[in-house]
Amino acid sequence: MFRTFTALIVTVAFSLPAMAQEVSTNRVAAKTDWSVFAEADPTECWGVSAPKETVNTRDGRVVAARRGEILMMVFYRPAAGVSGQLNFTGGYPFASGSTVNVNVDGSQFELFTEGEWAWAASPAEDAKLITAMKRGSSAVMTARSSRGTTTKDTFSLLGFTAAIEDAEKRCAG
Repeated sequence: MFRTFTALIVTVAFSLPAMAQEVSTNRVAAKTDWSVFAEADPTECWGVSAPKETVNTRDGRVVAARRGEILMMVFYRPAAGVSGQLNFTGGYPFASGSTVNVNVDGSQFELFTEGEWAWAASPAEDAKLITAMKRGSSAVMTARSSRGTTTKDTFSLLGFTAAIEDAEKRCAG
């Protein structure tokens, strides 16, 4: 089942570090817990999902936290040379200088952060993470907000492989 996030998805323009945002409603496929979106100008495709579970803690206690949309995405943008770039937004500004820990069925990865976004350090790191996600059943993103809250978001990987392969194929040329 898809959450209401599929109606409006935030895409990232890869003019880092200043990230522009735009909204897309062009969902072209649904793959279990993942959706596929595609745009023509510029050509870009991505698989995206929202977490199945979210836990916010401070000082070891579960707390309520106001957060925007929480999304994990894998992008393909041929004109910019982007092929399989993982992005994560926790719905809040990350703590300055912090990283996001990604646990895919026991395999650990790290994303660096800027503002409300996190991504792998290189295309090679993206490839390692995506390979693990294709083999895994869940990905747990653990991060720290600028206000000191630790967040733990659990994403299902059911449909992940089908979604990103579909996105890649749609942007292949």
